[in-house]
Amino acid sequence: SRGGKSRVPVRALDHDFVSSGKATPLGLLLPELDELSITVCTSKVTRDCIVDTLDHWWSVNEIRLPKIDTLVLLQDNGPENSGRRTQFLNRMVSFADRYQLNIRLAYYPPYHSKYNPVERCWGVLANHWNGALLDTLEAIVGYAKSMTSKKQNPVVRPVTKTYQLGVSLSKQAMKDVEHRLDRLAQLPAWFIDINWQPAA
Repeated sequence: SRGGKSRVPVRALDHDFVSSGKATPLGLLLPELDELSITVCTSKVTRDCIVDTLDHWWSVNEIRLPKIDTLVLLQDNGPENSGRRTQFLNRMVSFADRYQLNIRLAYYPPYHSKYNPVERCWGVLANHWNGALLDTLEAIVGYAKSMTSKKQNPVVRPVTKTYQLGVSLSKQAMKDVEHRLDRLAQLPAWFIDINWQPAA
């Protein structure tokens, strides 16, 4: 879009790029207020990474949202946060109990994630840093912070923690978690309610 020109003079390879690492943005959008939070993860986005991101967001924002007793999470039915992923559901039950919140997990069906409002934010971000050399974590975070969506800048947080892949529960442990899940009878993998319970 800029005729092959970058915004600032940089030295870079024109081919045979060698990656020194990866960074994946993970977004959380509050549609009513048009507030976007982005976590830039240098590790693979796992089930634990997703819940840790939600946990951090709520710990920062719960004080200004005191009347909220239920969080509705609209999300893609991806490989790490689907309604069948044992570790994700286990962590969500713990999250609900810790913060005394009811959780409703609502999933978009396959090939319908374009209807998720947060997806529009990724298009804005891609256009914003188009033509920039994203050669450091600081550069990625900086460009993400300077983008605007609905006339607002997102809150951006880098996370360099390394997450373990493939964490899952045993069948017996998952049975205990499953007792805490209220699945919609007609669509059990797509709508799940988790009601918090006081500690025993």
